[in-house]
Amino acid sequence: MSTSANAALLILRIALGATMLLHGVQKLTTTGIGGVQEMLAGLGVPLADVAGVALPFVEIGAGVLLLAGLFTRVAAALLAIVSLGAMFTVHFTAGFFAQDGGYEFVLVLALLGIALVLTGGGRWAVDALLRRPRSARTASTERHAVAQTA
Repeated sequence: MSTSANAALLILRIALGATMLLHGVQKLTTTGIGGVQEMLAGLGVPLADVAGVALPFVEIGAGVLLLAGLFTRVAAALLAIVSLGAMFTVHFTAGFFAQDGGYEFVLVLALLGIALVLTGGGRWAVDALLRRPRSARTASTERHAVAQTA
């Protein structure tokens, strides 16, 4: 993958990760767990008490993971699901434009998440450090075996 493609993936991870991290922090510090639970219950979300506790922590945890590029595809999938949930439960009936309360912004967030699910985090992610090519693993194992027999 080219340097510019890896830079683009880093930018996508930062944009989505930071945005969702801050949304989760806002839910905890401004709205509070009880407020999130009430909001979700008012929207008819099933298990609003459980979802109201989980939502801010999913946003914070997955946001941090994306910033680091750790478990990128899983974190991005969770954030895409959260964004699509917001789109269909809160924003869809208001139309497209965010200025009218519409789904414009959460759609962009969901699409960023889907793009990262499809691509992964790129070379500049912790995920890339954790996976080494098979040829590197094989060479390392062979060197270790030779060293033990010597």
